[in-house]
Amino acid sequence: MGGHVTEAAGALADELPGWVTLLRAPNPGPMTLDGTNTWVLRAAPGEPAVVVDPGPADEEHLARIAGHGPVGLVLITHGHPDHTDGAPRVAELLGGVHVLAADPAHTIGGEPLTTPGEHFGGFGLEIRLLPTPGHTGDSVCFLVEHGDDRVVLTGDTILGRGTTVVAHPDGHLGDYLTSLELLSTYRGIPALPGHGPALADCGAAADFYLAHRRARLNQVRSAVADGATSAPEVVARVYADVDRSLWWAAEWSVRAQLEYLGVDSRESGAGGAELKQP
Repeated sequence: MGGHVTEAAGALADELPGWVTLLRAPNPGPMTLDGTNTWVLRAAPGEPAVVVDPGPADEEHLARIAGHGPVGLVLITHGHPDHTDGAPRVAELLGGVHVLAADPAHTIGGEPLTTPGEHFGGFGLEIRLLPTPGHTGDSVCFLVEHGDDRVVLTGDTILGRGTTVVAHPDGHLGDYLTSLELLSTYRGIPALPGHGPALADCGAAADFYLAHRRARLNQVRSAVADGATSAPEVVARVYADVDRSLWWAAEWSVRAQLEYLGVDSRESGAGGAELKQP
């Protein structure tokens, strides 16, 4: 689940490496942009592929994934339904292939991904786990190497366009900023996001996101200082540039920002959430 559509987070990748194929799910929308990106990584013809984020339970989309068999492994970047609902069915279509995720609830036939820097995969690819909580508590990215090429699969931690939400209370802004700082070290490496186009430089995109988050934090500080008394009020002041139909998602991020700033957001009867300075 992504965010509202704005400019790209950085320069777009001119082309994908020859061992990377994009299959886009037919679920476009305000939170999914053009649809969920399913990435198929195959080191060489005949080698089993690695699939990242099978997407929604759309039978036609899952059949397209299965058509790219053989598949040796399915990986999940995080547990939102637009990335995971198709996982049980695609595992069935692929003859019981293992599905690995950080959350045991989305892991099928293997062990959850829990060890930072863990190397796994095979099939001619070198895959390293990058835990990147923040968008959700279970968000991870994958650094994948093949020969001289490297890419970072970023899920919804970094999108190809616009910015992502911090899905409070599962998501946590402090964790998210730390995860962006980690991704900012992957300079000059293409980012393959969960939604939107591929980006040329994961590190530059992470810098863009960090600057955006810090600017929003300053806006939230100002809104509270100027008398905003509820999370919806902060949204109305800070996210006035966002389509009102997406304010419910912006409120997730606002609650995460308020928590990060140490502002107590308490549910109240009519106002949605009363803000109290500690």
